Amino acid sequence: MDHVKAAHDDLHSEQGSERGDRPGRAKNPVIKVEDLAWLEFEKPDLDAAERFAHAFGFHTAARTTDTLYLRGTRVGTHCVVIRKGARSRFVAPAFKASSRADVHKLATANNASVRELHGPGGGTGVDLRDPSGIPLRVVAGVEELPELPRQRPLVFNAGGQVNRANATQRPPREPARIERLGHVVLETAFFQRALDWYLDNLGLIVSDFLYWPGQRDRGPAMAFIRCDRGATPADHHTLAMVLGPDRRYVHSAYEVADLDALAAGNEYLQEHRYNHSWGIGRHIEGSQIFDYWRDPDGFLVEHFADGDLFDDSVETGWAQMSASHLNQWGRPATKDFLAGSTPPLHTIRHLVSALADRTNEFDLHRLFGLLKVATS
Repeated sequence: MDHVKAAHDDLHSEQGSERGDRPGRAKNPVIKVEDLAWLEFEKPDLDAAERFAHAFGFHTAARTTDTLYLRGTRVGTHCVVIRKGARSRFVAPAFKASSRADVHKLATANNASVRELHGPGGGTGVDLRDPSGIPLRVVAGVEELPELPRQRPLVFNAGGQVNRANATQRPPREPARIERLGHVVLETAFFQRALDWYLDNLGLIVSDFLYWPGQRDRGPAMAFIRCDRGATPADHHTLAMVLGPDRRYVHSAYEVADLDALAAGNEYLQEHRYNHSWGIGRHIEGSQIFDYWRDPDGFLVEHFADGDLFDDSVETGWAQMSASHLNQWGRPATKDFLAGSTPPLHTIRHLVSALADRTNEFDLHRLFGLLKVATS
């Protein structure tokens, strides 16, 4: 592992792991997923969902009387599925396996059944639940959609190098065209057990652990987790998990061409009076340029560009979590962003329930650590 230990030099995390720290990868996972395939939601108003989706930069891949399929411009499957439901809720993420054989292997390891998928693109999948009760699906063999026209990144004059002469920069104020789904962030009170399940079953690798102020000895409270594609670089995180009192969706992120596309999309969404949450800025873990919005149902969604890509040689980093160190530049994190996607009364109810439950990891000491994050 010497090549792994050396690879963390000069990265953003404050330090690498120490003796006794929990590992950030499994030695012999059941399979290694390639990416997120899509996210599934339920919402009562598909028309409103589709209007926001188009303003945010999605294309409609297909729509039936009760289901909306959204896609980006790159070759791939649809990346969001919204089914008509009585209330708005996040249902599950779907991960892409490298083969149907891997889906069967994972199903066998978890005593589950493989089934044929009947949505656009077909394919096979297995439905599972992680130890915290979060449902997920792993799929393979789904037919990919062809590429759509993309926003071309602008050509810059920078550092004295002339790349653009006798030409102006006039990016149009239009939706930032989504290229693909990047990541999803989930909260769970069973953080360690759920994390081990994803590493052991899906072959994911932790890029960075964050711990709460004064609680390094209690281990991480957040993990940024990437796919293991060997020597092929993968997104810094495809899945992020955070310890908290609830079992819930926090946000999801979608890649756009560059900063100008993201900023022009920001202006477009503001003109159409959608709810801005936080941005524009650049994150630390993952380095993405980001911009966060609320959809009409209150779900937090992110435009991002220029994120980090790591291959399997990069070891897990460790850093302290604080509200003031969520970004390298840009405005401080807003109260709306820090509140997540959960109503206050719902949060209080789950907080009381989590503290009363002795089987999970969210105890009073952890609550004090979380409160310190908001003021640190």
